[in-house]
Amino acid sequence: MYSLIRSLLFRLDPETSHDLALRLLALTSRFSNTRKPVQAQAEHDQSLPLMGIRFPNPIGLAAGLDKQGTARDIFRRLGFGFVEIGTVTPEPQPGNPKPRMFRLEEHQALINRMGFNSVGLEQFKKNLAATSGNIVTGINIGKNATTPINESIGDYLTCLREVYTLADYIAINISSPNTEGLRQLQDRELLDTLLASLNREREHLSDKTGNRKPLAIKVAPDLDHSQVNAIAALIRSHSIDGIIATNTTVSRPGVENHPRQPSTQIIKLLHDNLQDEIPIIGVGGIHSPESALEKFEAGARLIQLYTGLIYQGPALVKRILDATGKIHRP
Repeated sequence: MYSLIRSLLFRLDPETSHDLALRLLALTSRFSNTRKPVQAQAEHDQSLPLMGIRFPNPIGLAAGLDKQGTARDIFRRLGFGFVEIGTVTPEPQPGNPKPRMFRLEEHQALINRMGFNSVGLEQFKKNLAATSGNIVTGINIGKNATTPINESIGDYLTCLREVYTLADYIAINISSPNTEGLRQLQDRELLDTLLASLNREREHLSDKTGNRKPLAIKVAPDLDHSQVNAIAALIRSHSIDGIIATNTTVSRPGVENHPRQPSTQIIKLLHDNLQDEIPIIGVGGIHSPESALEKFEAGARLIQLYTGLIYQGPALVKRILDATGKIHRP
């Protein structure tokens, strides 16, 4: 069935088909019995506690698919254990000029140059309020494109305050290659300042609400060993609860050979450094049970799907759960 739907959607340009699919999913979620778990999830209880959250299973939806928070309910029915929505920015912004999304069908890959197209915090919160939220939800936050890097902490703090009570965890996006200068925030000094500020604000919000929400940072695949070691040290020192590895790469020299290697390598490097002290969420190039197992074997405790879902359809979730349920150890 999905192959027919995909063939129809793929007749449209990638961004148009993406937007249409999300609108259909959002509509479906409002008129479906979203309280009833799908069979895929019910058959595969792989519940595990991480970051102070109990995830029903280790498969999540990556940020970038449901950017505006309109369709999260339906993903529980598709078998996902959690979703990450966004990236949301403080003010609305259109993102990069179109065209900005491209398919590489022979490699089952996407090139994404969206650039944090966001409805802004106010509309984002309204969108979330129209959903039931009956699924573990991470909210991915970022800065506006017009905000200078040296002033970007203010954007992240604004987002953190506004989404704090709406999220099960908050993901700090410092690694998108599509917002100019954003990856400078991965440099030791800037990241140290950012994480210190976010953690202070998190502690204030925790005291205020009586609920300490986990923070995770999302890093790039284009890091060397020294950068990975520096980031791992800062995550420890600032009590960050998780790390998402990885965002989109800026280089594609291996598309014709092994395009999924960089994210898995970063996961392994991070796990070698952090061991099981801080959980790693693996994302990037997961299109089969085998590629999911690669991420777990490299050290990921959770994984997220995006491109694989587009090419393989919702059945991919159950296929991965079938495979990982036999070996995954909470």
